[in-house]
This record gives sequence, C-alpha cells and structure tokens, in this order.
Amino acid sequence: MKRIIAAFLIAGAFPATASAQQATVYSSLPLSGASRVQTKAVNDGARQALKEAGNPVRFVTLNSATKRAGSWTPERTARNAVKAATDDSTVAYIGEFNSGASKVSVPILSEVGIPQVSPANTYNGLTTSGPGTEPGEPAKYYPTGKRTLFRIVPNDHVQAAALVTAMRDRGCTALAFVHDGEVYGRGMNADAVATAARFGLPVVANRRISGGAPRAIRRAKADCMAYTGITANGAVRLFRSSALRKLKLFGSDGVAETGFVTRLPYSVGRRTLVAVATLPPSQYGIKDNRDPYWVYGYEAMKLILDGLAASGGTRAGLLAWLPTVQNRQSVLGTYGFDANGDTTLRTYGLYAVTRDRELAFDAAVTAG
Repeated sequence: MKRIIAAFLIAGAFPATASAQQATVYSSLPLSGASRVQTKAVNDGARQALKEAGNPVRFVTLNSATKRAGSWTPERTARNAVKAATDDSTVAYIGEFNSGASKVSVPILSEVGIPQVSPANTYNGLTTSGPGTEPGEPAKYYPTGKRTLFRIVPNDHVQAAALVTAMRDRGCTALAFVHDGEVYGRGMNADAVATAARFGLPVVANRRISGGAPRAIRRAKADCMAYTGITANGAVRLFRSSALRKLKLFGSDGVAETGFVTRLPYSVGRRTLVAVATLPPSQYGIKDNRDPYWVYGYEAMKLILDGLAASGGTRAGLLAWLPTVQNRQSVLGTYGFDANGDTTLRTYGLYAVTRDRELAFDAAVTAG
C-alpha cells in the first residue's frame, strides 16, 4: 500500500501534508450514476449531525464514481483514499458505499491508522472469513494487523438471513436466486443459499445474471426470486423480464435506490420487496420525508463526533474508542461493535415499490 500512496505523491496528485488547524472527516461515495440520490442523502445526513454539533470538524465529500462508468471505479476510490491518507488533518473517513470499493480503500487507510466508518458496506470478507469470502480475508485488508473499518449496517450474513426470512414469511416454497458476480453479490448469494438450506427451503435455481436466467427460473418452477447484486449490473432488465411475471420478487440493498425503482413498471413494482438495513427515519421520530440512507450518514458522522469528543479529538484516540462502543443509543436503534468491527444490529426494513415508483416502508424483519 505504501507503493500506491507513493505513486500518487510522485505524480503530484496531492501534497504530502495538509494543514492540521482543523480536523477533517472525508467521505468517499459514488456521487454520480445510479446511486447518486442515496449517496447525496448519506452526505446530507452527515452534514446535519455536524451542524447539530456546532461544526467542530471540516467535512470534505469526494466522488468515487465517474460519469462514464456510472458507478464507482477502483482508480477513483484509490485516489480518494490516498487523498485522505496523505492529509495530516484527517481523523476519520466515511465510506465506502460499495463493498468492492472498500476492498480498495481499507488497506490504504488502515496503513496510516485512519478509522473508517461505512454507512453501507455489507460484504462479509471485509471483516470476517468463511463461506463466500476470498482467501486471505479479512487479514489482507489490515496491513498493520489493527482493525480500522467499522460498519453501522449488518453484514451479509445477517442481511441474507433477513432476506430469506422475509421470503419464508411471505409464503415462498420454491426459491430462485440470482447474483451479479461482484464481491457483494457473490457473497450475499452464498449466504442466502446457506440460509435457505438452514430453513429447509428448496432452492430450485441459482444463477449469475444473464439473458437466460429468467427462462431458467421459469423452467425450474420457482415461485419467488431474490436478486443479490447492484442496479448497474442489469437488475432492471431482470426484474422486468416477462418470464418472471408471476413470481414474488425480492432485492437486497444493492437495488435500494431511485435508479432501480423508477424504472420498474407498476406490474413489477407491486410484486417487489427490497431489504434495507435500517428502518425509515419516521420510525425514529424523524418526521421529514427523507431517504433511508440519510439516517446512515447522520449516524456515521454522529458516531465519529461522539468518539472524537470522548477520546481527545485525534484519529488514534478515535480508533481506540470505536471498538469499545456497546449499547449505543442511536437513530438506528441500540447497537455496539463486535471484535470484527461489525454492528450488533439484526433488524432490516422491507420496502415496497409504490405506484409512484418510490420505496415505502412495508415491514421490519429480524434475521432468523
């Protein structure tokens, strides 16, 4: 990772040091493309928490996406992480939105001891080993041996259990799963299949997304399908397929965004439920009509600010404080972090697609 940072410095991309007059919190999120509405909500929530605290730190928002790609890119993500890593005033980093992006940024930030709070990452391998993860995970992301990533959303073990619990509770008896081949999608898929087996629910089809996947699902006589992947990898086309017109449809939080639901006809949307790892703001007394991801951003920044206040205002103090968090009262509910940096929360929200093509809270589900 030192070679990565050095390459950016040699290229003159960033100064080696920055002013330490005011502590800085960076966020790195895809601010263009299909996720832009949700990522703007994350930053808006963070700004609100910062405002309520009297703006004690500088907040710098970085874009991990390009317009050409329409989503995050490894190059842009690495650039963002190096910018934060080479700024002496950096005390924390909010990101990433996509789990694959955190595989890029976590090692860079970890090498210089910058605490990273993720408002959205769920891929298991970032914090744990086991089914669906890659060799060497998660140790290879922490070159100093000290954990620096703390996520405020449950990992995919929990999300998959919540998603399959919802399918079981909605009467599904012949399950089909589709993933997109990315880090997040593959991991979620492996956990979902394992959870179905634990519940005794038959999986009649399990495919990577492709033009032939809907027909294979129909031939397998599934009555429900769950997609574990992101919008940008063909989710809309999959859900709109005529071969799936009689199925109950489920999506993981990779499609919990405007870029997905606004492109679904109502005949599809009314059969679709999407899992999101938080309840709507209204469930926590926040009356404004806000995107659910606003709550993630709000708690990410509030957690960081509370930690800085409790630990002397330094990145080292914050990094030592975060693993001690237990029974924290927050807009997400009461939670703490386990030894891996994972939240203890286990409740997901199920969101329906309305006639106006918006996500509306339908029910809460606790992972079985």
